[in-house]
Amino acid sequence: MAATKIGLGLAALGRPEYINVRSHLDTDKSIEAYRSNAFKVMDFAYENGIRHFDTAASYGKGEQFLLEWNKKHAYKDVKLSSKWGYSYVANWEIGFKGQHEIKEHSLSKLQEQWRSAQKLLPALNTYQIHSATFESGVLENIEVLEALQRIKEATGVKIGLSVSGANQSEILEAAFGIKVNKKGLFDSFQATFNILEQSSFMMLKKLMQHKKNVIIKEGLANGRLFENHNYLHYKDLYRLLKRLADKYGVGVDAIALRFVMDLLEPQLLLSGASTVRQLKENMLARSFVLDKSELSELKSFSSDPNQYWQERSSLLWC
Repeated sequence: MAATKIGLGLAALGRPEYINVRSHLDTDKSIEAYRSNAFKVMDFAYENGIRHFDTAASYGKGEQFLLEWNKKHAYKDVKLSSKWGYSYVANWEIGFKGQHEIKEHSLSKLQEQWRSAQKLLPALNTYQIHSATFESGVLENIEVLEALQRIKEATGVKIGLSVSGANQSEILEAAFGIKVNKKGLFDSFQATFNILEQSSFMMLKKLMQHKKNVIIKEGLANGRLFENHNYLHYKDLYRLLKRLADKYGVGVDAIALRFVMDLLEPQLLLSGASTVRQLKENMLARSFVLDKSELSELKSFSSDPNQYWQERSSLLWC
């Protein structure tokens, strides 16, 4: 299959706080500063061959920033994707107490957030359910599924979903089988996959075999793949990542992203970079290939998905 392309996700670019192990803290958290930085990162991305930009209604100002940036340049070759189903309620309040975003997979929420997302047309390539779960009932909500099918037929936009959690594979399997008017609804599937979280490997491979588009997010495990004294149980992995980084003359991030590219071979791998420097380092993953023995070593660090997601849930928004 064609080589994996790197895209840019706007989760950390559109809001002042995000669930991550941040390596730096911004001093200026104003909307103006974030808009300026987002434009710089997107400009650098485009100048260096990135053509896919992924955002969501709940990424703070992410969807708005992407709309403004796209209108400014009017590129004909970009592919934009967005998601619906979460609302950003922190309202740019630094140190916000409580949930920063609230899930709602209702028909009314789809209609509300589609009104904003459709402004990204005609560059909008994919529209996704944000973090679909069995608990939300969205995969059984006939009104929502039919509304998504109407969007697909009226605009030509691919319909997709993103998933998170220990049962990613089960949700992907269920979504794969959904039909509306005897036609498969979902064209695109976005999931977490990285050195620590490999549980959906077989299901993602199955989707690609059926010509479905697979997008990978959180390739750096929200920053946990960078050496951190809070995660001493990963010390052997940190040692291996450093050895490989030194060998290839890149950062640990590039090794981690290359692992996904070489093992899974998805169509698209999202960088979650929040600065030009980070994106530049992420993109070095395109400059080398891991050999089979290195892939095997890294693959051996796959963790229990329940443990992985429990640990992720304890990360702070900062």
